[in-house]
Amino acid sequence: MTQVVLVPGLGLGPESYAPTVEHLTTPYQVITLPGYGEPADPDDDLHTEALANRLLDQVDGPAVLVGHSASCQIVVAAALAQPDRVKGLVLIGPTGDVTASDWPTLAARWIRSAVWESPSVVPILAPQYARTGLVSMARAMEVARRYDLAEAIRGVTCPTAVVRSEHDRLSPADWAQRIADLAGAQAWTLPTGAHMPVLTNGEEVVTFIKRVAGVYNGQ
Repeated sequence: MTQVVLVPGLGLGPESYAPTVEHLTTPYQVITLPGYGEPADPDDDLHTEALANRLLDQVDGPAVLVGHSASCQIVVAAALAQPDRVKGLVLIGPTGDVTASDWPTLAARWIRSAVWESPSVVPILAPQYARTGLVSMARAMEVARRYDLAEAIRGVTCPTAVVRSEHDRLSPADWAQRIADLAGAQAWTLPTGAHMPVLTNGEEVVTFIKRVAGVYNGQ
């Protein structure tokens, strides 16, 4: 059975996947990276491809990679770098639309998503952001917002699922559908939640992880 590797979104840590992994029955690991659960050292290369290589260095054997938000770009870059080791992708609330990546647009979309989040996520998110650090997050986001996910995903050949929530304005429905179409995949919109389905819709998210892992395992 292939393992599942989950990469937290920008600033987030393993805690962000806790409500998701409690429903997983397959082997899994959560891998943090500079800007994505870990503070970045001044000399860390935060380019997407460099982070993808750091991710692959920590993956033991073939895996289904799960990304959330900006880390979707990292798992896609990993699949392009070593397609023989990446057996499937699950992209949750993917960002990476370079046509809407200027800071004012991103800030506006974040606010429009945040108003739909449950207040209960705030005490969960705050310690994770504090641990990663605002400087590290800003550095990582400055790089991530310039990565063209639509162009990159054209080269992905493994089974892929694209999942978002109804009120996610950072990953709008038309954008998610475009990414799915370019990957030869399907896009799904969960009926509740915003940009944090890994926290608010964990059981539903796992159904798509199992679906992609099941393709590889012949289920």
